[in-house]
Amino acid sequence: MGAVAIAVVGGVWYGARAPEPVPIEVGDPIGSIESIESIESDQAEAPGPGTVTVHVAGAVRRPGLVAVSVPARVADVVAAAGGAETFADLGAMNLAAPVGDGDRVEVPVLGAAPGPSEPDVGEGGVDLNRATADELQTLPGVGPVIAARIVAHREENGPFTTIEDLLDVPGIGETKLAELRAAVRIP
Repeated sequence: MGAVAIAVVGGVWYGARAPEPVPIEVGDPIGSIESIESIESDQAEAPGPGTVTVHVAGAVRRPGLVAVSVPARVADVVAAAGGAETFADLGAMNLAAPVGDGDRVEVPVLGAAPGPSEPDVGEGGVDLNRATADELQTLPGVGPVIAARIVAHREENGPFTTIEDLLDVPGIGETKLAELRAAVRIP
């Protein structure tokens, strides 16, 4: 019970800290911030106020789940994972791309073939916050009615912050979200 209290207090303290800007050069490790080694399921589902939980993998010192203050960028996530390894290819990434709760950031290794893109961190796919209704209709299973609802939801509620926000659009459920996940992005 004491360990849980320490973890909760530590999580609240950590969540209140804003990441410090760190100059980044390709191949240099990024500054060190504690990563979350293990998050209990209730914490993983609901990060503290003003924080998001992101899965970071690849050429970082401590891959796994990290919590970063919002607004968060890929560079903040890499820093929260203990920084990039010396063999990381940071030049292959958009370190300024925004990230949201539940996103995954993959830090590539120098000289490695590029892996699948992660639409949530600003690569590929249709931009949910900028696409017109016509552009949205190019998505699988999205016709004029759903496209109009996505645009209306965005205009009424502001930009989407995660792909899961599509579940708030009438007519989009878990099945349709699964179809759309790889075809859309949140910049």
